[in-house]
Amino acid sequence: MCENCDTEILKINYPAPKFSAEAFVDGQIKKISLDDYKGKWKIIFFYPADFTFVCPTELGEMADKYEEFKKLGAEVLSVSTDTVFVHKAWHDASETIKKIKFPMVADPNHEISWNYQTLIEEEGVSLRGTFLINPEGILKAYEIHDNSIGRSADELIRKLEAAKFVEENGGEVCPANWHPGEKTLKPGLDLVGKI
Repeated sequence: MCENCDTEILKINYPAPKFSAEAFVDGQIKKISLDDYKGKWKIIFFYPADFTFVCPTELGEMADKYEEFKKLGAEVLSVSTDTVFVHKAWHDASETIKKIKFPMVADPNHEISWNYQTLIEEEGVSLRGTFLINPEGILKAYEIHDNSIGRSADELIRKLEAAKFVEENGGEVCPANWHPGEKTLKPGLDLVGKI
């Protein structure tokens, strides 16, 4: 059990757990906090460990799409239970990981993973968890799944675009597989005459 951790259950449309931690970013070790990114959308991207098999495929894809996330007003923060020194060593050793420009957050005390409910306590690593947080710090979407299943950066971009659209266009909602420019729905109005 984590000594300095929250035990609150994550809830959509409630504040996301705040944190402050060391991160490897821009070739340096820096202290960052979630509050540093107020006013931006935030994607917290948990993965089990550095120097593994599936993780570099995901992080490499996130690095390739990072500019697209930034154009949408979002910051990406990857998190694992490795130390910041292991993040640096992985960055220095791997051509794929060298592409990463977003902060690689260290969670060796497991506090962040615990608070976001991704921690596998008996293994001391995180499940694959993705959290979408709006500019005000409110949790809008998340998914957690088995570590053998890799995620899609393209689907995450689609979710971010939908979340942004809904936030900017009150009263409209996005149907399945919605992409910008496609038809949205207006609850109540779209059901008239269909029941």
